[in-house]
Amino acid sequence: MSTEILLQVRGLKVAYGGIQAVKGIDLEVREGELVCLIGSNGAGKTSTMKAVTGILPSVGDLSYLGRNIQGQGAWDLVQQGLAMVPEGRGVFTRMSIQENLLMGAFVRTDKSVIHDDMERIFTLFPRLKERRDQLAGTLSGGEQQMLAMGRALMSRPRLLLLDEPSMGLSPLMVDKIFEVVREVAAQGVTILLVEQNASRALALAHRGYVMESGLITLSAPAQTLLHDPAVRSAYLGHG
Repeated sequence: MSTEILLQVRGLKVAYGGIQAVKGIDLEVREGELVCLIGSNGAGKTSTMKAVTGILPSVGDLSYLGRNIQGQGAWDLVQQGLAMVPEGRGVFTRMSIQENLLMGAFVRTDKSVIHDDMERIFTLFPRLKERRDQLAGTLSGGEQQMLAMGRALMSRPRLLLLDEPSMGLSPLMVDKIFEVVREVAAQGVTILLVEQNASRALALAHRGYVMESGLITLSAPAQTLLHDPAVRSAYLGHG
């Protein structure tokens, strides 16, 4: 595995509405890794992801591929190969599945291979292929999650941020989403995964960070965290 650091976060602080959501954290994601960030509701995980992608203002050092990305917008980051699937999915409800996927490729200049990439997404998500002309707003929650992931992958990201991809989904759909996360990682996409289903996330990941009350309290190989008694009692009870 390459040792190149794709994403480096140092002393990150995020405050909004008078609340200090993130209180000065350090984390890094290296090329080829699947890294998960786990913790209870309100721990600051989503705020961290939004800060990395410029959705929330932050203080601290954020670097991607060795370059400072503090304050850069989503458009710029996607062009540099950093894409996020937000919590809540955020699909374009009045557009078809196919149109949503094409929106994911809006920054790309290699138009000739966009069709091939769409077929690759349809291979990952056959259910989307069957419904390609259907409006995204008529899809189930799980299908919308598939579409949001597919749309992000259409930008050909080098680093993919996934924020709570299994939230609110049926057990069968959760299985499908984690299967796709594993497949995408196997294809060489580096992933930072925020996930409340800690046992599933750690089972897939190389490394994990545990976040509590805006701070990272533990950082270790995922298998170490998976078998840590304190982590198990706090986060893995509902595996």
